[in-house]
Amino acid sequence: MLKRLFPALNWMSDYKKSDLSGDLSAGIIVAVMLIPQGMAYAMLAGLPPVIGLYASTIPLIIYALFGTSRQLAVGPVAMVSLLVLAGVSTLAEPGTEEYISLALLLMLMIGLIQFLMGLFRLGFMVNFLSHAVISAFTSAAAIIIGFSQLKGLLGISIEAENVLLVIWEVINKLTEVHIPTFVIGIGSILLLVGLKKAAPKIPGPLVVVGLSIVVAAAFHMDSHGVRIVGEVPKGLPTFSMPAFNIDSIMALLPIALTISFIGFMESIAMAKAIAVKEKYKVVPNRELVGLGLANVAGSFFSAYPVTGGFSRSAVNYQAGARTPLASIITAVLIILTLLFFTGFFYYLPNAVLAAIIIVAVINLIDVKEPRYLFKIQKTDGWTWVITFIATLAIGIEQGILFGLAFSLVVFIGRSAYPHVAELGYLRKENVFRNIKRYPEADVHPEVLIFRVDSPLYFANMTFLENKLCEAVGERPQTKWIVLDFSGVNTIDAVAIHALEEILKSCGKGEIRFKIAAIKGPVMDLMKKAQWDEKFGDHIKYLSIEQAMADIEGEG
Repeated sequence: MLKRLFPALNWMSDYKKSDLSGDLSAGIIVAVMLIPQGMAYAMLAGLPPVIGLYASTIPLIIYALFGTSRQLAVGPVAMVSLLVLAGVSTLAEPGTEEYISLALLLMLMIGLIQFLMGLFRLGFMVNFLSHAVISAFTSAAAIIIGFSQLKGLLGISIEAENVLLVIWEVINKLTEVHIPTFVIGIGSILLLVGLKKAAPKIPGPLVVVGLSIVVAAAFHMDSHGVRIVGEVPKGLPTFSMPAFNIDSIMALLPIALTISFIGFMESIAMAKAIAVKEKYKVVPNRELVGLGLANVAGSFFSAYPVTGGFSRSAVNYQAGARTPLASIITAVLIILTLLFFTGFFYYLPNAVLAAIIIVAVINLIDVKEPRYLFKIQKTDGWTWVITFIATLAIGIEQGILFGLAFSLVVFIGRSAYPHVAELGYLRKENVFRNIKRYPEADVHPEVLIFRVDSPLYFANMTFLENKLCEAVGERPQTKWIVLDFSGVNTIDAVAIHALEEILKSCGKGEIRFKIAAIKGPVMDLMKKAQWDEKFGDHIKYLSIEQAMADIEGEG
């Protein structure tokens, strides 16, 4: 029981000394990676850089204690940072005390939403966000993130938020580009990309941060107009309560729900991928609890929303992490940084942080996915395109809602027009198959065998009636209808009532019917509707073969 409540007891009680070296090296490497990333992502979220470091301490420890993934690296991520900026900037000016206060409240709300979803086993709800929607949203958001960093990269002020307007504003302000800032930014991007290709094991962001600080300090770049991070508060965050305000809570609720879902989707996808390789199980609802508690705890220590990140989790895993102790080691190292080394970041140019963000999000742009989707299923491809365009043109929150709405419309449309088929008998193979795909299949002149490949509910019964009566109309000699229900997993009360009417109306009582391969849950509902009394043995056939044998016996 205790191990269910505190998953950390599972790995703590069985911890092996042989795992320590891997956890230690992974913890150090991720800390080295997370320090510059955390500061950069905090600035992307419209927050002071130090809040990114705060978000890399307590939340990591809490998740390590309550999460079920052994290698997931929790912390600030680009996507969530952008969503925080998109949601909170409508209520307060980024960087202000009010803005920070709202960000803390948002983190608490996200934590409570995720925790309650996990507690009440509502993790399945994120399944309504299709992969096409997530891929398109992620790609569009990555582009928005990249363009949002142009002001830091070029050293100019940009007021526009829409990507096209940002491009237009940059073109009009090309003469205002601050050359030293631009050189630092482009140089940082080239160095980051070069190190990633030539020496992937070297922590590129830390190298770039270190070199840029040395150069900026040596040449006093801040006196030449290069914007630097400046004073980073020393010490650990103090305990504080987020400011509760019902109006703020209602205003932040849509973005809190969005981040809760998107953050969990990103986290669980990576956690499952690693768990499959390592042959252990992650529990989605327990993951929600772990992430929820991490966000709740972080909101009391001046952090901002966190989730499991793709790139850092991959690095954590590849660096040898065997247990969540690696994440605890990462958090301890960042705590030491906050206590003793924040002064080191004084001369860090903002352009370097912009470069780190741009390089980090480039890999989020997925150009292969839409091609694949169009190749396999065009409606999924259009879902991707519409979500992508809506996110770029309308906005972050609206884009994903638009994509979700469109994907649900597509799903409803598919379920309202299910696949049905008339079956014939293949003697050599001894199976019944769709006569459109197997025209050589034998068809009994007086028996119509009709298969339904979908759950039946009120919205698709009219379609089924039309198709069934159409098939009977083409076969006026039909005396029997055999319904193959092997593909019907569920049925509702309205569908049961409608099916009775269909069976009566198709042949006006002249055609008899049999239903084969009814699944247990469907049969239970039919019995509640007294079908076993109304239709007797006509619904108890385990297979089409049994029904056909009975028809031939009666014939």
